[in-house]
Amino acid sequence: MFLNVHSSYSLKYGTQSISQLIAAARHLGIHQMVLTDINNSGGAVEFIRECYKQGIAKAADDIHKGNIPYQIKPVAGIEFRGDNGLRYVGIAKNKEGMRELNTFLSHHHINHLPLPQTPPAMENVYIVYPFYKTFDKTLKANEYVGIRAKQLNHLYQHPLLKQKDKLLVWHPVTVSDKVTYRLHEYLRAIALNTLLSKVPDDEKCQPDEFLIPEAELTQRFEQYPFIVQNTQKLINSCDLSAYFEDSTVPSSKNRFHYTKTGLEGDKKMLRRLATLGLKYRYGEYHQEALKRLEKELRIIELKNFCAYFLITFDMVRYAINKCGFYHVGRGSGANSMVAYCLRITDVDPIDLDLYFERFLHEKRTSPPDFDIDFSWDERETIQKYIFKRYPKWHVAFLGTMSTFKDRAVIREIGKVLGLPKAEIDGFTDPAKERQNLSDATYQKLLAVHRYLKSMPNQRSIHAGGILISQEPITYYTALDMPPKGFATVQWDMYEAEAIGYEKFDILSQRGIGHIREAVQLIKQNKNKDIDIHDFKSFKKDEKVNAILKEGQPIGCFYIESPAMRQLLKKLKCDNYLTLVAASSIIRPGVASSGMMKSYIERYHAPEKVVYLCDVMKQQLSETYGVMVYQEDVIKVCHYFAGLNLADADILRKAMSGKYRSKLAFDELVNKFFASARKQGHSEALITEVWRQISSFAGYSFSKAHSASFAVESYQSLYLKTYYPMEFMVAVLNNYGGFYSRWVYVYELQKTGAKVHLPCVNHSDEVVNIRGEDAYLGFIGIQGLEEKVIKIIPHERAANGPYLHLEDFVKRTCIPLEQAIILIRLGALRFTGKDRKTLLWDVHQYLGFKQKKVNHAELFKISYKTYQLPALADSDLENAYTELELLGYPLNYNMFDFLKTPFRGEVMAADLPRYLGQTVRMVGNYVCEKTVHTVKNNKMWFGTFLDARGDFFDTTHFPNTSPQYPFKGKGCYLILGKVVEDFGFQSIEVLRFAKLAIQLNPVAIH
Repeated sequence: MFLNVHSSYSLKYGTQSISQLIAAARHLGIHQMVLTDINNSGGAVEFIRECYKQGIAKAADDIHKGNIPYQIKPVAGIEFRGDNGLRYVGIAKNKEGMRELNTFLSHHHINHLPLPQTPPAMENVYIVYPFYKTFDKTLKANEYVGIRAKQLNHLYQHPLLKQKDKLLVWHPVTVSDKVTYRLHEYLRAIALNTLLSKVPDDEKCQPDEFLIPEAELTQRFEQYPFIVQNTQKLINSCDLSAYFEDSTVPSSKNRFHYTKTGLEGDKKMLRRLATLGLKYRYGEYHQEALKRLEKELRIIELKNFCAYFLITFDMVRYAINKCGFYHVGRGSGANSMVAYCLRITDVDPIDLDLYFERFLHEKRTSPPDFDIDFSWDERETIQKYIFKRYPKWHVAFLGTMSTFKDRAVIREIGKVLGLPKAEIDGFTDPAKERQNLSDATYQKLLAVHRYLKSMPNQRSIHAGGILISQEPITYYTALDMPPKGFATVQWDMYEAEAIGYEKFDILSQRGIGHIREAVQLIKQNKNKDIDIHDFKSFKKDEKVNAILKEGQPIGCFYIESPAMRQLLKKLKCDNYLTLVAASSIIRPGVASSGMMKSYIERYHAPEKVVYLCDVMKQQLSETYGVMVYQEDVIKVCHYFAGLNLADADILRKAMSGKYRSKLAFDELVNKFFASARKQGHSEALITEVWRQISSFAGYSFSKAHSASFAVESYQSLYLKTYYPMEFMVAVLNNYGGFYSRWVYVYELQKTGAKVHLPCVNHSDEVVNIRGEDAYLGFIGIQGLEEKVIKIIPHERAANGPYLHLEDFVKRTCIPLEQAIILIRLGALRFTGKDRKTLLWDVHQYLGFKQKKVNHAELFKISYKTYQLPALADSDLENAYTELELLGYPLNYNMFDFLKTPFRGEVMAADLPRYLGQTVRMVGNYVCEKTVHTVKNNKMWFGTFLDARGDFFDTTHFPNTSPQYPFKGKGCYLILGKVVEDFGFQSIEVLRFAKLAIQLNPVAIH
């Protein structure tokens, strides 16, 4: 009877979640509802599924209480609004009707078209218009008019009585009570960006738009029983039971096949490609690899994932062969040898003893997925290929749904209440949270926020998830068109998994860009071809491993952060397997649980490790008895407890919080204990092993994922070891990594490169290198416009070097303020004139309003020249200019800004000789990290460079940090105690102060 129900997916309008709506309906004994969210169908399939699930779950309870069990009949549609006004509601007769509605809405979203006043013909859809007094439209067979109970008095002698079979009961549902109506008003004010008191009535729902018993609704229409009959007949004719299929089995959602010959063709093609890849990876006869390949292919075929592998292979093949792109295949997909043979990943699962079951097994119900990383500037090319490769309506990006949980919502609530900006700023300042708690207005904001925080706020686009379907995706959702320009579904990855969709994660990272460009620069600058995929030789290279052991891999993907550098030094890491472990134990959960420290201790004293039993020693000797990886959990469950690998992975996943059924989880736990007892283990041993598994499983990290990162780290390390100049230029041109840009410029200088300021006759948009001369690019100069950045190298390439200032000005048509930026930075030093003389000269050319000419000069006109007196210039002034325009001084050490000549009593390299002593050091600030102690107090970790250019690290405990805080960039005087942890020295700070600097000479004058 309820034809127009809004959930919270009617963004900033509806107030109830799907589950709340269904629970409320069951409480009132309502048997049928039509979910019609505004201009979206993001909750439709969830609504259908939850009605079905709640019906099953409640049936047993109803029977126990003597009630007749029933299931709410779910019907779905879309409410179409344009110009903030209701146009009509579309209700799907069946699954085809949902596709028609979603396709209609998608067409308008994707093409940015306004919704028409009358929808097009849709064979499987009912259209319901709102009633109004002057309604005189002749309705088509599938068109109706919905009338509210309070509007019934307008029916007297109304033309619609001539079409009485077209009238329906209209009782919209938006809120649940007075409190949620007020919440609805807040939502509308936020949506309209206006004061709560100024939200127009026609922008809000009516206060009575909540569920009521069906009998009460019928009673309101007792004078017009035919309207109730019409409504019941319409709902009875709708059937969406096709959506009740079991989403845990392969369905028509995902693409059935890759080849034209269908499933059998896919099987043959995958086997052929995998066999060829096996020879490439392992050679002609490798019995262990052949045996594993057959095992994996059997499961892939059984689970109907051949097409998934082949589609992923097609993307990678296109990237490698057609585009010359590099990629990294990571995540649990790297556990697959088939993926390794297809070059989807570069991780050898046999070499690392990786279990395929971590990725896919016979009992897995949720679809697996590959995570494929491309360079940050190449990913879109692959995405475009995928969208062209597969038909319209069959490929789309995953969406995401952000909620109101962000504290920024406090600011939104404050704005709609009309609070002054200063007061709102105070309420959103974390430092004032304690004092705010006693403020009545703040308490009101928090009360509203508590209602809002779990509600959907806005739809967005997933980082890289793409769906490719066999049947049109519009059976399950309408599509949006975000600014990125790719069709996007209206729900997120969790709903996609619940429906049964496999996703393809096409991601990006800057580390791949570093590697790609470094290889290109080495070819250009050194004329050498580098096979960056020759990983097997990289990991055995002594020089590469020596740099890894030093813990100074600045610029190298995933291993350059202060925390990772410290860990590498503590482990004295000099091999691939240890790096894989380090990539896992650095994760926050593992580190904070104390397992990182335990691993380091055991790593340095393996002879002292006491294993619980021989099985644990055999399976965990590589990690010294510590379960470092998710795969370790699987191994212990399999080899110790005797569970098969499929059940072992299900249990691993359940302990990580991804299992929804407590009953099923308890059955698995019981199975673990029962199976372990059959292996002959004592009860005490089983209990202790289970304690270790359960305490770790939630923190664990996939070994395959760590191994993928470690491969890329080794590629970066190899390039930095043998071609450091080109590598650091590539890092700079791909926007660096963990640190600020100046750190990488400094690293480039340390390689022996002569780094020059930008020059109009030598620089390009980005940094370039010729021999040992590296010129900074125009990108990165503060205030320089993009068109100027592009025109300078383009014009120079077309017509030769610039001859003098006048030539440069005329050829580039550069504005005065842009020319001033370049001159101040020394980019026109090729003229032989100092910066101040050039600034004088440029005003002679551009210091008046220029008339634009659209033709070349007939005669070359020279400007008069004037003899200027010598103008004072200084290195300090130029360094300040570089600091302003680049963010760092290139040719002037930060320490030279200081008023004091003191550079510290101790340098970073000398710290081992001062263990336990209190020392004074001077450090140039690099970065800081804030953490919270177990008592929720803040403490900091700092990273600095000394006057020799060596890194050192500091620890700032809560008792010293408030008294001696960080104050941004600059040099600091540090008094602290030298401490050591597993061979890594750092400073426990006692006192800490930012040092004064010399004033800019320009400011003095």
